[in-house]
This record gives sequence, C-alpha cells and structure tokens, in this order.
Amino acid sequence: MTPLDKPLRREVQIGDESYTLTIDPEGMKLVPKGKRNGLTLKWTELVNGDAALATALQASVSAN
Repeated sequence: MTPLDKPLRREVQIGDESYTLTIDPEGMKLVPKGKRNGLTLKWTELVNGDAALATALQASVSAN
C-alpha cells in the first residue's frame, strides 16, 4: 500500500454542483468548488462512529 502522507485533491460532481474533495492523513474535507468552508470529517470520528454527530454539529455551527 502507498501511505497517505500528503493531501490528495479531486473534483467531484454531485448533482449539478462541483465540489473539491481533499483527503489527507487527518481526514477528509468536502467543499463547494470556489469556496473555503465545507464539511470536515476526521478519520478518528469515522472509526469511532462519531461521524454523523460531527457532521451534524458542523452543519449547525455553519448555519449560524
């Protein structure tokens, strides 16, 4: 296996919108193309089952 030691960025089309997906050693981030803020998910949250809670918390903070 190749270790993930630096960020890997890819463009993802979801419906009619383009997003940038960044995967790095800390986790992953999905951001609407051309924007700075998006959803961040750490690998530890995913493994521990806290992913849904972390995503919901980020969404509620971003809405304010």
